[in-house]
Amino acid sequence: MNKKTFYFIFTFLLFFILLNCFSSFTFAWGDPEIVTKINSAFESIEGWIIKLATPAAAVAVGSGVFMKKFSFGDEEKIRIGKKIIKGSLFSYAFILAIDLILSAIKSLIA
Repeated sequence: MNKKTFYFIFTFLLFFILLNCFSSFTFAWGDPEIVTKINSAFESIEGWIIKLATPAAAVAVGSGVFMKKFSFGDEEKIRIGKKIIKGSLFSYAFILAIDLILSAIKSLIA
Protein backbone atom coordinates (compact mmCIF):
# COMPACT_ATOMS: atom_id res chain seq x y z
CA MET A 1 0.00 0.00 0.00
CA ASN A 2 1.50 3.29 -1.02
CA LYS A 3 1.66 6.47 1.03
CA LYS A 4 -1.10 8.30 -0.82
CA THR A 5 -3.66 5.52 -0.28
CA PHE A 6 -2.72 5.24 3.38
CA TYR A 7 -3.26 8.97 3.97
CA PHE A 8 -6.58 8.86 2.14
CA ILE A 9 -7.87 5.93 4.22
CA PHE A 10 -6.53 7.45 7.44
CA THR A 11 -8.19 10.82 6.70
CA PHE A 12 -11.48 9.15 5.78
CA LEU A 13 -11.54 7.05 8.97
CA LEU A 14 -10.59 10.03 11.14
CA PHE A 15 -13.33 12.14 9.55
CA PHE A 16 -15.86 9.31 10.01
CA ILE A 17 -14.95 8.85 13.69
CA LEU A 18 -15.13 12.60 14.41
CA LEU A 19 -18.44 12.92 12.60
CA ASN A 20 -19.84 10.04 14.60
CA CYS A 21 -18.66 11.56 17.89
CA PHE A 22 -20.10 14.99 17.13
CA SER A 23 -23.44 13.59 16.01
CA SER A 24 -23.82 11.59 19.25
CA PHE A 25 -23.00 14.72 21.28
CA THR A 26 -25.64 16.76 19.49
CA PHE A 27 -28.25 14.11 20.18
CA ALA A 28 -27.39 14.25 23.87
CA TRP A 29 -27.66 18.04 24.02
CA GLY A 30 -31.19 18.22 22.60
CA ASP A 31 -32.68 20.96 20.48
CA PRO A 32 -31.05 24.38 20.43
CA GLU A 33 -32.99 27.21 22.04
CA ILE A 34 -33.88 28.91 18.76
CA VAL A 35 -35.41 25.71 17.38
CA THR A 36 -37.53 25.37 20.51
CA LYS A 37 -38.69 28.98 20.16
CA ILE A 38 -39.56 28.50 16.49
CA ASN A 39 -41.49 25.30 17.24
CA SER A 40 -43.49 27.00 19.98
CA ALA A 41 -44.17 29.98 17.70
CA PHE A 42 -45.50 27.71 14.96
CA GLU A 43 -47.68 25.86 17.47
CA SER A 44 -49.20 29.11 18.72
CA ILE A 45 -49.79 30.31 15.14
CA GLU A 46 -51.47 26.99 14.36
CA GLY A 47 -53.71 27.40 17.41
CA TRP A 48 -54.71 30.92 16.37
CA ILE A 49 -55.52 29.79 12.84
CA ILE A 50 -57.80 27.05 14.16
CA LYS A 51 -59.46 29.50 16.56
CA LEU A 52 -60.06 32.03 13.78
CA ALA A 53 -61.10 29.51 11.12
CA THR A 54 -64.15 28.23 13.00
CA PRO A 55 -66.03 31.54 13.32
CA ALA A 56 -64.91 32.61 9.85
CA ALA A 57 -66.37 29.44 8.34
CA ALA A 58 -69.58 29.93 10.32
CA VAL A 59 -69.93 33.51 9.07
CA ALA A 60 -69.24 32.46 5.48
CA VAL A 61 -71.77 29.61 5.61
CA GLY A 62 -74.31 31.92 7.25
CA SER A 63 -73.89 34.59 4.59
CA GLY A 64 -74.19 31.96 1.85
CA VAL A 65 -77.39 30.63 3.42
CA PHE A 66 -78.85 34.13 3.74
CA MET A 67 -77.86 34.91 0.16
CA LYS A 68 -79.71 31.80 -1.01
CA LYS A 69 -82.68 32.50 1.24
CA PHE A 70 -83.15 36.13 0.21
CA SER A 71 -82.40 35.72 -3.49
CA PHE A 72 -86.11 35.97 -4.36
CA GLY A 73 -85.72 33.55 -7.25
CA ASP A 74 -82.61 35.13 -8.80
CA GLU A 75 -80.61 32.16 -10.14
CA GLU A 76 -77.31 34.07 -10.06
CA LYS A 77 -77.59 34.82 -6.33
CA ILE A 78 -78.60 31.23 -5.58
CA ARG A 79 -75.57 29.93 -7.49
CA ILE A 80 -73.24 32.39 -5.72
CA GLY A 81 -74.71 31.42 -2.32
CA LYS A 82 -74.09 27.73 -3.04
CA LYS A 83 -70.53 28.53 -4.13
CA ILE A 84 -69.88 30.44 -0.92
CA ILE A 85 -71.21 27.58 1.21
CA LYS A 86 -69.20 24.91 -0.64
CA GLY A 87 -66.03 26.99 -0.65
CA SER A 88 -66.16 27.84 3.04
CA LEU A 89 -66.89 24.25 4.08
CA PHE A 90 -64.09 22.97 1.85
CA SER A 91 -61.65 25.52 3.25
CA TYR A 92 -62.56 24.72 6.84
CA ALA A 93 -62.24 20.97 6.17
CA PHE A 94 -58.84 21.61 4.56
CA ILE A 95 -57.62 23.53 7.61
CA LEU A 96 -58.80 20.75 9.94
CA ALA A 97 -57.16 18.10 7.74
CA ILE A 98 -53.86 19.99 7.81
CA ASP A 99 -54.10 20.16 11.61
CA LEU A 100 -54.77 16.42 11.75
CA ILE A 101 -51.83 15.63 9.47
CA LEU A 102 -49.46 17.84 11.48
CA SER A 103 -50.59 16.20 14.72
CA ALA A 104 -49.96 12.75 13.22
CA ILE A 105 -46.48 13.79 12.09
CA LYS A 106 -45.69 15.21 15.55
CA SER A 107 -46.77 11.96 17.23
CA LEU A 108 -44.57 9.94 14.86
CA ILE A 109 -41.52 12.15 15.44
CA ALA A 110 -41.83 12.38 19.23
